[in-house]
Amino acid sequence: MSTRWYPIYQRGGPQLRVFLPNFWLKLVRPTHEQPPNIVQFSCSMQMTKYDIKNYLEKIYNINVVDVRTRIALGKTRRVPGKGYVVKDEDIKYAYITLPKEEKFIFPDLFPEDKKAKDEEEATIQEAKKGFKEYLEKNKERPNMPGWFSI
Repeated sequence: MSTRWYPIYQRGGPQLRVFLPNFWLKLVRPTHEQPPNIVQFSCSMQMTKYDIKNYLEKIYNINVVDVRTRIALGKTRRVPGKGYVVKDEDIKYAYITLPKEEKFIFPDLFPEDKKAKDEEEATIQEAKKGFKEYLEKNKERPNMPGWFSI
């Protein structure tokens, strides 16, 4: 599972070794509507379906019914001004099916806070009011720059 090299055992050397996987999974918000028991992940290209299933079951204790994967090709585009073509990296997506009774709801990381929104609107209104006062104050002084005021 891991391709990291660890030092060979030497007599008298420390015995503690931690083997970490080179794999990673990233939870992705799905672009299309999906059933509530399907979760979408972005994962490393080297992971197989069995690696993904073992990763979720052993590390996160998630019951996995099925794993489907697909590889999304990276965009190919021409660099403006240079003329050569560049291709973005490909991305592997994994669709995890949970048992029917389990439902996954994507977490709302940035909930809309009404109180914060009202404070923002009050600040904007106050700024508009101050700007109107500034314009009224400099109305009787034609041909004077705006920065020249007392």
